[in-house]
Parts: sequence; structure tokens; C-alpha cells
Amino acid sequence: MTKLSDEIPPQEFDRGFDASAERARRRGGDTLTGALPPTAEGDGRAATRRKGAAGSGHRKRPGRRRRVLTWTAVAVSSTVLLSAAGLYVYVKVLDSNIHAEPLHSGGPGPKTVAEKSAGGNLPINVLIIGSDSRDNSDDVSLGGSTSSVGGPPHADVEMLVHISADRSNASITSMPRDTWVQPYDCQGRQLGHRKITETLAYGPSCVVDTWESLTHIQIDHFVMLDFSGVVKMADAVGGVQVCTKENVADYKISYDTDGEHEVGSDLVLPAGRHTIFGVQALEWLRTRHAWEDGTDIGRTHAQHLYLNSMIRTMKSANTLLDLGKVNALAQTATSALTVDPGLKSIEAMTSLALEFNKVPASRVTTVTIPFDHMTAPGQSDPNNWDPALNADSDKVFSMIANDIPLDKGGSSTAPGASPTPSATPSGTAPAVDKASVRISVQNAGAEGRGQQMTEHLVAAGFSAAARDTTDVTGTTQLSYPAADQAQAQAVAAALDLTPSVLKADPSVRHLVLRVGSDWPSGFDFRDTLPKQGAVPTSAVTQNAQNDSGQCMDVYKPYQWSGTPPQVPQPAGYRPYTTP
Repeated sequence: MTKLSDEIPPQEFDRGFDASAERARRRGGDTLTGALPPTAEGDGRAATRRKGAAGSGHRKRPGRRRRVLTWTAVAVSSTVLLSAAGLYVYVKVLDSNIHAEPLHSGGPGPKTVAEKSAGGNLPINVLIIGSDSRDNSDDVSLGGSTSSVGGPPHADVEMLVHISADRSNASITSMPRDTWVQPYDCQGRQLGHRKITETLAYGPSCVVDTWESLTHIQIDHFVMLDFSGVVKMADAVGGVQVCTKENVADYKISYDTDGEHEVGSDLVLPAGRHTIFGVQALEWLRTRHAWEDGTDIGRTHAQHLYLNSMIRTMKSANTLLDLGKVNALAQTATSALTVDPGLKSIEAMTSLALEFNKVPASRVTTVTIPFDHMTAPGQSDPNNWDPALNADSDKVFSMIANDIPLDKGGSSTAPGASPTPSATPSGTAPAVDKASVRISVQNAGAEGRGQQMTEHLVAAGFSAAARDTTDVTGTTQLSYPAADQAQAQAVAAALDLTPSVLKADPSVRHLVLRVGSDWPSGFDFRDTLPKQGAVPTSAVTQNAQNDSGQCMDVYKPYQWSGTPPQVPQPAGYRPYTTP
């Protein structure tokens, strides 16, 4: 008598097979279904048993393997669903921690803000704001004058991050905090001339609107950090390597009628290359008097060196491709940042970071805008000056507004680098009856330009174009009612206008073309644009890849020798490490 164990090897039981199916397979049955082969009628007791089984109405019990697979599928499905639900809840909790404020200050935005082209990827512009607010104990403990506690904050750092439409290049443009400007009338207030740092007193949206009105660049988002936010983000990325040429100590004691005061950021570093963390990273970014010539301009250069180093570190470590690191950064960001509503989610922040990550470090340019030295209001000493925007500033802004790379590396499809008709909105513009397009032509530039442009438009078929002698100033702009966008695109195609100069304006009843001082001659607007890499020599630029060997100059009064000065540091201070 054959034993069952001889017929079916033990390992088959371990695999969970149905024994009857296996026997049928070995006897020549269907190897997929386990059905027995057909037999002749009257095959003895075996045939009788098969007939009885077929007509009994009983189903075979499922095999062990099938049951195991079924329960495994149920368990896996349940685990996936529970994990997805947990992740969803976790992300929503993080999202709820993010603080958001409006992008704009209320009412229509500045009329001079440029629109972007439609279709495909668009450039991305994000304003980074560093606040000196000391409205909580954490920020107070991290330094600065306690006399400002509870007072209006200042924007000590203002940087515009621009990511090109094709994601091939990016720029980070700094405007010194003391730049003398005419702010936008935020929240309906008539704000007089002041330092741009003071616009944060009316909220980050006022800083955004002021930047838009000064630069003609449409800003998509803002990100604001206070002191404690900088510390958290610096620790989250695992430290940043920096370098100084001399020993630096940004720490002084001053005296006045109120007594003794500590002045400076408290940064103490020996010369050389070091990795700084948390509090010391904040001190580096806040240091003002100790760099270069002791002005705020040196601070922007030090900030760029820090940012470029951080970009290199994050790219070399593939930080944004590591889920664990991304999660740590996300947790930190939700508690450290204030953003506009468009960035009020982990998904939105991560998406923005991934877009920036597409740009190689060698194509990231940092720049401090050119400026004139203007004697500070109320001062007679020319050595007491504030930065003021000039024509070179406008050139840098024009390059960013028109998505023209600031560097000379790689190739570009920007309008100023490679003028092609597809770069204008005309590529998708519907047919327009040119003769019916009403255009008022204003002149804000060279004498006679308004009449020249009117005659050119009439000759091009826009017979309803007419000269408008209103006294205007500013750069070139084509304003139009939103309903007349197709007409505006037709005019843009005829004059080779870039999307940056088109503006939907609810205050106009028909098209208004202002020929600006930036277009003194000719009828192809692209000829007026800067070429790729044509940054004015008065602008200080750095490259995220190439400045890896750069070290900051230290202003002589803040150098030290011998034993490092003993400077009190806040709780949680982590000293630098030296590679």
C-alpha cells in the first residue's frame, strides 16, 4: 500500500498545495486545474466514485495555499490602506502647522507688474524675506537689540529667487536692506520714501508689492523666516561650510546714556574653512559690520556664499531624493516658515524644491544689485549713505523679468538670448481684425517716439492707432482690458514685445501702449533686451559651483589674533567643526 507521504513529498505540504490536485497532476490530469483525465465508462469502483463525486453537489475545500494567499492579500491591502491613511493624516497635520499670510497687500496689484507667457513651463519667482522680529522668547534669546521687542519687524534679508522656465538656470538677487525706495501704497496707505527694510512693518505682502512695483517682475510666492527659523533650517540641512580669510569677531560693547550695550551678531570664527550649525549659522547671516568694508553690502556677499555652499551640500547628498531627509526638512519648515497661501502645504513646498533641484549648481548665479551711493536723508556727510537703484539695477531686473540667464553657461531660449517669434504670445493668438483694434500710443522716452510708433502701427494695419500726448514716465508697457487679450497679443506679435511688458489692467478701456525710455529707437522690442550673461560690471555676482573656494574678507576692526575673544552665547549653541 502506497503511503500518502510517498505519493506527495512533505515539501509540497509546506508549500500549501491541495493534495488531491497534486495527485491528479501526477496521474496525467490538467496541471492547471487539477481535473482528472477522462476515462472509459464502467471503470470499476474508481469510476463509480468519480460519478458520485461529480453529482454530489459538494465543493472541494480550498487548499491551504489558496487560503494563505487570500489572507496575505487581505493583510497587505489593509496595511497599505492604513499606511496611506496614516500618511495622509500626518501630512495634513504638518500642513496645519504652516503659517500663511496674503501674497499681496489688498486691492489691485501694481499696474507695472509684468505678466508671464502662457503655455508650457513658466518661470518661478520667490521672494525670500528674513525678519528681525523679536516677538517671542526664542528670537529674543538669539540676539539683537531688546529695545525692538514688540516693535515693527524689519526685513534684514530680501532675496528674489528666479527659476527659469526651462529649468536650466536660476538666480538669487539681493537688495540691500537700506536701499532707499518709494514703497507701494500697501493696504491703501500713502507710504513715503524710506528704506526697503521698513516695508515689512506692513506685512510681507507689502514687501512683495514693493518689489513688484520697483522691478516689474511678477512674484509668485514668498517665504519668510525669523531668527529661530534660520536656526532650525540650518540644523535640518546638517550644517553649512563657510570660510573667512582672517579671524573674525563681530562683537563690540558700546555705551550711551542708557548704559552698556552689546553690538554685533556675536559671530566668532578663526580664519579658514569651517562647518557652522544652528545659532552660529544665524550669526554668520546677521553679521553686518565685520565683512569687507563694514557695510551691509558685504553681508549680502556673505549670505550668498552661505546659500551657495548649502546648495552644493544638498545636491551632493541628494537631499531632495532622500525621503528621510525630505521628511526632516518638511517637519522643520512647517514650524519655521511663514509663506503665502500658494505654498501652504508640504506638497507645494516639496514641488517648489524639486523644481529648483533641476537646476545644476553651475547654473545658479547670486547677485547683489548695482546701486548708487546716496547721501542719507537728513545727513550732510556723504560717507553716511544709503544704496539707491539706478539704470544698472533696472538692467538686472529686466533680465530676470524676461527670463534671460544672468550667466553665460549653457544655452537659452530666453527672448533676449535667442529672439524667435515663438517666444511671444503670438504663437497661439487667434486671428484679429487689426483695423478694429483701438490703440493709444504714449511716449515716455525719446522725443518723437510716440509719433514714430503710431505711424508704424498704422502701416502694419492697425489703422485705429492714435497718438496720446499724456505726460507719462516709465518703461515700455502694453496695457489692455482682460477681454481684449487677443488684440494685445496681435500688437505684441507686430512689435515683438515680450510677455513681460503685457499687462491686463482693469483701469483701461482699450489698448494703451507706453513707449518707454528703454526703447529709444527701432520697432523690434527684443533688440532692446540684454543678452544672456550681460550683467552690468557694477553688479557683484557669484556662482554656486565656482565659489566653493571663496572666503570672506574681514573688516580690520573686527579681526583678532591669539586667543579667541570670549563672547556669551545663547542656549543650544553648537560650535563649528573644522574639516
